Amino acid sequence: MAFPKALQNIRVVDFSWVRAGPWATRWLGALGAEIVKIEWPETERGRLPSSTTPQGMETNLNTSGNFNDTNVNKKSITLNVRSPKGLEIAKRLISVSDIVIENFSSRVLQKWGLGYEELCKVKPDIVYVSMSGYGHTGRDHAFTTFGPVAQAVSGLTWQSGLPDAPPAGWGWSYMDDTGGMYGAMCALTGLYHRNMTGKGQHIDQSQMVSSVPLNGPALLDFTVNGRGTRRPGFPPGNRAHWPGTPLVDNYRGPTVAPHNAYRASPGGYNDWCTIVCHSDAEWRALEALMGLPQDPRFATASGRLAHQEDLDTLIESWTSTLGKYDIAERCQAAGIRALPVQSAEDRVENDPQLRHRGMYLPMTHPALGTHKVQNAPFKMSATPATNTLPSPMIGQHTRDIVEGLLGYSHNDLRAGYDDGTFWPVKRPRFSYQEEMLQ
Repeated sequence: MAFPKALQNIRVVDFSWVRAGPWATRWLGALGAEIVKIEWPETERGRLPSSTTPQGMETNLNTSGNFNDTNVNKKSITLNVRSPKGLEIAKRLISVSDIVIENFSSRVLQKWGLGYEELCKVKPDIVYVSMSGYGHTGRDHAFTTFGPVAQAVSGLTWQSGLPDAPPAGWGWSYMDDTGGMYGAMCALTGLYHRNMTGKGQHIDQSQMVSSVPLNGPALLDFTVNGRGTRRPGFPPGNRAHWPGTPLVDNYRGPTVAPHNAYRASPGGYNDWCTIVCHSDAEWRALEALMGLPQDPRFATASGRLAHQEDLDTLIESWTSTLGKYDIAERCQAAGIRALPVQSAEDRVENDPQLRHRGMYLPMTHPALGTHKVQNAPFKMSATPATNTLPSPMIGQHTRDIVEGLLGYSHNDLRAGYDDGTFWPVKRPRFSYQEEMLQ
């Protein structure tokens, strides 16, 4: 039985590139929307060769693994929108679509003749989502940025790192992924408003501003208590309390022990398990699980914090004899918060819960072959969200869209390739492009 899709019959014109914008349209596609990605081979940075191109494979515009992960569930049309003919075709496509998403800096699409006001002339109820770094208003609206830069200015980079050490930042461009989820939320909200009122709107999302709320109660700590964000005393990643600093609860939560990552068997680079006890009762349960007599030094939270070095040594003497998954299962059965530290391989191949949830499912890509791609991280009982298409080869669906959807003739398609509307005249074409022109 085929289930309907939540966004069935919704078409999105995707002008986005790199990560944040494409991440938004990726999830709209998983919800069932038809995503038409407008690309140009000279400017799509996301398709450039990357470390995720399989070894031994030719590096070209179709073999970036990162692009493939970011752009599943989409169709691709190559179109030079900076030419009069390309601009006309883009507007014709938008006239039969519901949503436009772009993540350029504030002035780019305006210069191309594709700003919100201009598009209202061809599609009055269009939902137009802009996902620029600094938004489309304010002194700095023309600033350009990307994920790690947004993290820095939002305050998140400053919070990350060891006490009394320089800010470390985060290991991945989380603001791109988080910004993408915000972008999808904005598009869905705009679509709901249109369906209720018949009116579209321009939604101006700033990647930098969207990252500010992720500071959490740190902002409240400053406005209420006057305490500025400081890393001395904050956990270096695992501990709730750093030795030699006051035992004061901070916005990250109560200072408790144990609260750490502990070495597991067989002692390799990624053999660790986190264990946290938030109460004396949880500690007693862990003490019993480890088969240890009750130690009066550790009977209370204050005692465990005062003797944290001895406590961690004691726990690790037990965890180092067991595998990290075994530790987590034993602790969870005893009501103790514990989970393994997982690498990418662990998550894709070894995590039974992610396997059950279908988080990484194989897809076959024309150039990259069959490999696992992350699926929607949520379940919908009536309208399932799932990957349906591998990421497109660049321009793979140009003929389908130009002729099938927009009604141009095959001669129009051929002329567009000849004059540089659909592909740079001097750039070699892929075999599948030659086939679509025959």
